Amino acid sequence: MELDAATQGPGRLIVQTNKVHHVFTIDRVARDLGENEEWLAEIANEMEPEDGLIWVYNLSDDGVIAFTNFGIENLRELIVIHRDRAK
Repeated sequence: MELDAATQGPGRLIVQTNKVHHVFTIDRVARDLGENEEWLAEIANEMEPEDGLIWVYNLSDDGVIAFTNFGIENLRELIVIHRDRAK
């Protein structure tokens, strides 16, 4: 990993942090895309965190799928693939 000289020094190392500042829950994405939420959840099972999918948990440990903007782009590509397979 290369670091800018300004970020290096005795006891000082700055590492890039995650730049995600918001996500969209699967029900919101389904509504915005005009798709069935259950069908999207099946498709999302093919995705990994590096694809922009994350799980969000509440106090009762119930989890909900959520997507970064990158995840929504990947999900759209999967929708096209699944529709082409169904033809």
